[in-house]
Amino acid sequence: MDQKIVLPGQLLSENAGDSGTGTYVKDGKVYSLLYGVMDNKKKVTVVPFSGKYIPVPRDQVIGTVIEVTPSNWVFDINSPYAGLMHISEYPGRIDSSRMTDFLDVGDSAILQIKDVSMSMKVELTITGRNLKTLKEGRIIEIKSTRVPYIIGKGGYVISTLKKKFNCDIFVGQNGRIWVNGRDEDMDYLEKAIRLIVQKSYYNDVNSKGNNITQLFETDSNEEHGPDKSKQSNDASSDVEQKPPSKKTSRNHETLDDTYRKIDALLDPSHD
Repeated sequence: MDQKIVLPGQLLSENAGDSGTGTYVKDGKVYSLLYGVMDNKKKVTVVPFSGKYIPVPRDQVIGTVIEVTPSNWVFDINSPYAGLMHISEYPGRIDSSRMTDFLDVGDSAILQIKDVSMSMKVELTITGRNLKTLKEGRIIEIKSTRVPYIIGKGGYVISTLKKKFNCDIFVGQNGRIWVNGRDEDMDYLEKAIRLIVQKSYYNDVNSKGNNITQLFETDSNEEHGPDKSKQSNDASSDVEQKPPSKKTSRNHETLDDTYRKIDALLDPSHD
């Protein structure tokens, strides 16, 4: 896999068919749209170092309704650009007078970006695999540039998080993560996400991405007694949490050893 730092407008490929996320095509050639890291494993893509999420067609995102018009829901998608979902994009036939019965201001949903116009009009849909309204669980926000660290190579990190913390997880490309499970399971999962986001800033995309997946390769039979004094209370300015769900809280084993491994493996002095 060839990765390197690129600048906006930099030539990345002579083949227009190589164009992926974070690039644009001009005169049959592919150029970088962003300042970030180029990856040409399959398509030529550029992951930005910083900045707000820029909508891309076919991305799956988590949006929150901020306005309901006679024919559209208007969503905040953690971007400078709001997203519009026409009433016809909701499964089934809905009368416009009942739109708020299905999605009202403050409600969230997993959506797909259907189209983005040249003027950055963002069209959304909720018809498709994995797309749905979110009635329970909680939403955690991170910078969209940190999303690859939560997903991991081949989706290994997210699948390990699901198994380790016994929660459903969906990571939107816009930096919003939906988690659902028992309250205390979600608490520990959120702490793990915070640490991954916080410590990932120390690491170059090329050199230590795999270390994150190694954090959770512990004995499945290993148990840790509760010791809240050792739990990490470090907060990341990049992570915000919406109000928790109302599910009943239950006891859960702490994962202090896992957190210590996160600190050790992602420490900038670790080779």
